[in-house]
Parts: sequence; structure tokens; C-alpha cells
Amino acid sequence: MCGIVGYVGERPCRELLLRGLERLEYRGYDSAGLSLLADGQIQSVRAVGNLSYLREAVTSGPSQEARAASTVALADAGPTIGIGHTRWATHGRVTEDNAHPHFDTAGRIHIVLNGIVENHAALRERLSAAGAQFTSETDAEVVAHLIAEHYDGNLLEAVRAAYMDLCGHYAFVAISADDPDLLVAARKECPLIVGVGEGESFVASAIPAFLRETRRVQLVGDDEVVAISASGAEFIDAGSGAILDREVTEIDWDDEAAEKGGYETFMLKEINEQPDAVAETIADRVATGSVDLGDIGITDDELRELRRIVIVACGTSYHAGLVGRYAIEEWGRVPVEMDIASEYRYRNPVVDERDLVIGITQSGETADTLAAMRLARSRGARVLALTNVMGSQATRDADGVLFTRAGIEISVAATKTFVAQAACMYLIGLKLAEVRGTLPPDRLAALTEGLRQIPHQIGELVGPADQRAQEIAERFFAESDFCLYLGRHIGLPVCLEGALKLKEISYIPADAYAAGEMKHGPIALLSERTPVVCVATDAPVLDKVLSNVAEVRARGAHVIAVATEGSPEVEGTAEAIMRVPRSDWLLQPILAIVPLQLLAYRVARARGLNVDQPRNLAKTVTVE
Repeated sequence: MCGIVGYVGERPCRELLLRGLERLEYRGYDSAGLSLLADGQIQSVRAVGNLSYLREAVTSGPSQEARAASTVALADAGPTIGIGHTRWATHGRVTEDNAHPHFDTAGRIHIVLNGIVENHAALRERLSAAGAQFTSETDAEVVAHLIAEHYDGNLLEAVRAAYMDLCGHYAFVAISADDPDLLVAARKECPLIVGVGEGESFVASAIPAFLRETRRVQLVGDDEVVAISASGAEFIDAGSGAILDREVTEIDWDDEAAEKGGYETFMLKEINEQPDAVAETIADRVATGSVDLGDIGITDDELRELRRIVIVACGTSYHAGLVGRYAIEEWGRVPVEMDIASEYRYRNPVVDERDLVIGITQSGETADTLAAMRLARSRGARVLALTNVMGSQATRDADGVLFTRAGIEISVAATKTFVAQAACMYLIGLKLAEVRGTLPPDRLAALTEGLRQIPHQIGELVGPADQRAQEIAERFFAESDFCLYLGRHIGLPVCLEGALKLKEISYIPADAYAAGEMKHGPIALLSERTPVVCVATDAPVLDKVLSNVAEVRARGAHVIAVATEGSPEVEGTAEAIMRVPRSDWLLQPILAIVPLQLLAYRVARARGLNVDQPRNLAKTVTVE
């Protein structure tokens, strides 16, 4: 998840681009860069770190790489066309070489890109053989060289031809030193918006980048290429080359709404960002038909010889680990132990060099999880950090790191970081199955393809689930003072996370229980005023869950079920059903949590509560 902004018009644009990037920094902040075109030359400045470092670099002149490409000084803010980027690293380390913009060998074409180019390795090999000189480790750089390969004086056609060579999900913007009045952009499954001004145009990955300059926008669709000049934008179908009509829409947002992307809260915005978060997390890692986790500090041979995996985490990260436990044991056939990090560090655990300990921490700074990881490492275990933040303490305390790519999460209640963590756990499970040979190839391929479909399915789910959550919140939670969540097997961690969300932001006491254990205590809490949320998605234990649901109904409680589309078994057993798209049963949790996030959200909003900053909670717990 990265931020893109571009400008073409009559005004000096350096400061316009920097201000636009500041509004997009939530999409990435490990490095940033600008490329500006003036007097037939493009000059680029890039810097590692947040945007303050780019501002400093701009005032001190171009980087070494940029000097090689051009001699134009950015100290003069005169150029009126340019592109900018703020990065959330996917391919390649956080270095100046890997920061965007990227350029072709001659330095005449520069691009910025958000997303993943899945076939970058094959393209890099082909382009290198043809003489292209690569300067970064990124997948994005191939796009600049591809456009240069196709360029014959028409940037629009060169971008369209390059687009047809690419696989993945991405949006990018290109400029050419030989086309001084034109930006060309393309989109495939990543956001891209054109801003329409008076005698000027903008393009960005989100509206806030240019909202202070114009509120008139045109939305770019999938498989579209856009030629953007000061006088307007021309939309082209990437495949056929046909010209498309795009209406101009007026956006009625204030600055606060702009920060939230037009959503009423950061939490709702981040729930809607979950398709992107999962897509960024998995895309290149399952692009080749096998699972590629990159350099995680653990070889395939070591994965084959594992005796046991121990997962340590807290809160939402603990629930993502529970999802992973079921997947790893089912697919990879490695025994998994789950431990609450704050308990693990004090119980004198038995662990040694035959074990892999996975520490899951969104921030990479959770004190208890860090302490548990250090303890395990001191006793000889290999330690893998699963985190969302590059350069965090967890990345320094572990033998290897697997990054989620959810982008900054501002709301205290975790949403998109949970689904990204769960996606990473699925990747680990599939990788273990692959290297250990514990799944037939066709089953492994089907699961991998099923995981690839999850982002699209979340995207289809969010809107209808939100409407249904609103209805259920009004009907069952208006006077509720307690809620019970019930699930079995893979549905149990979904219940735990759903109950946690309700407690965190609505302050309604909620308990999540293994449905088979309900008769051992929690059933005493049920009454005619009690909403009971049951995760009843397709699974080998579905009939057991429905039997427990019948017991709940017999006590007069109100049953709300999360169920799989097209499964008739739940009909008649629940008063309200929230449906999720069909997928492999072990992948269902990453879908089933979405309605429960939205249910908690709508209950809290109905009570007039601040969902982004719930009382007594902090985003990162850095003390015991």
C-alpha cells in the first residue's frame, strides 16, 4: 500500500506534490520521492524515512542516483509537471535505491507505482537481456523499462503496451522527458483518481492528496489507461484502445473527512481497506504457483525439520495466531502451541533449537510479545517476527521477519491488521505444506488460488455486511447488556475477535466460548434479552454448531449467525443471518470476521461512542 500523486498544469508543483504526499502518508512512510520535469529533463530526489527527510533532501539537491539521471536542480520550484510517491516496502529493502520514482536506463521515463507486479522476475530477466540496467530490487522498476521498450514517441501507447505485459494488481503513473505536458496513468485493482482543476489536473491514489486544490474528480476503472494534461483527462480501454466517457463528480468533504477518505471514522475506512491490505500481503508471495515468503531467516530444509511451532501474541494478534494454528496443523502437519505472550514469559517454557517461535505484533513494539520472543531465542529456538512495521523492535529481536502490508492503522481497534496477520499465517501454513509434502499438489493449488480470491471477496462483502450489521444492531442490541459469541474449531478465533471488537468499542460485556463448552457455565447467562452470535460457516463441525444453536434458542436467546452463502443448513435456526462468500472452509475466518467488525462498529455508533479512540485503550502496549 503506497501513495501516488501527480500534477500537470501551470503552477510550480513541487510544493503541491509534497503537500499531497503528506495527505497520503498513512499509505506508506518508509521512503518517498519526487520526479519533476523541466527543460526536457527529469530530475528525481528520493529519501529514506518519512516525508520530513524528503523535504530536507529536496532543499539540499538531488541524490547520487538522480544526479546520474539528470542535472536539473530541485532547489528551483519552477517545474509544472511531476509525480510523487510515499512507499510501504514490498519488494526490496528500505533504501534510497528502492524508493520511488523509478526510471529507465536513459533516465527519460519515470514512474511511481502502488501494488504488486507479479511477473516482475520474468520481465526483469527479459529486459536485462535486452540491455536494461536495473538499479533497484523492486518489482516496480520493470514498468519504467517496459514503457521505454515500447516508446516510439507516443507515451500513451507505450504505457498501454506495457500494461498488457504486466500481471498483478497495481496502479502507476508515468512521465517522459519527451512529453513535457503529459502524465499517463493505468489502473488494475488498485485505487486511482483524477482531480479536475481549472487549467490543471491531478492524479492520485486517494482524493485527499489534491482535495485542497479541487473537489472535482473522475474515477479510474480497472483496465483503463488515462492520458492527463492540464486541459483534462482522456480515458482509454487498455485492451481495445477505445475512448471511454467518465463523468466528473463533485466531492463534498471537509478536511477531517478527507483525512478519513470520506468515511465517518478511521475504523470504517480501515475496514474498507481490508481488500487492499490482504492483497498487498499475499500477492507476490503466491504469484508463481508456489509460496514465496522471501528471506525470512529460515531455510526450507529447516522448515522441513521443525519439531514444533509456538505462537506468542497478545489481543487481536493472539486471535490471528489461533487462526494460524488450525491452518498450520491441518495443512503442514506441524504441532502448534498458542501462548498469550504475557503468560509465556513467566512460565519457564520448554523450548529449544528444534522449535520455531512466531511472535505476532502489529506494531512490533508490544512489550510482552518482545519479552517472550527474547526468552525463546535465549533458549535456542528460532524466532520469526510477524509485524506490520519495518524497523520496529521485533524486527531487530528476531532471526527473521514476515511483514504484513496493511499500511498505517489509526483507529485503536485493529481491523485490517488482523486480516493481514491471518493472511500471513495462511501463507506460513501453505509454505509448510509445500516444503513438507503434506498436501497433494492439486489441493495445495486450490488453497493457494482460494487465498488469492479473498481480497476480491472481502470487497464484495463489506457493503452488504455493513447494511445488515446496521439492521441487526438496531434490532437486537438497543437494550442489550451482554452478548455471547459461540463457535467451534476455526470459528472459535473469529468469535474471540468479534467479542473483543464489541467490548473494545461498544463497552458491552461480551464472552466468546467454544460452543461445545457452553453447557459448562455460560448457558446460565442466557435470557430473552441476550443476543448470541454464532459463527456457523461451512466446516466439518457445522452440524455440531447448529446443535448448540438449538440449545440457545430453547433458552429464549436471540441467535445471529454468520454463515456461508448458499448453505441452507442455517435457515430456520437463527433469527438473523449475515452471509459471507463461499471459500475453502479453513479460509472462512478471514471473511467471517468482517460482519462482526461491522456489527461492533454499528452497535458502538448507535450508542454515540468514539470508535476510533475507545476509553482506556492505546494502539501500542509498550508496558507490561
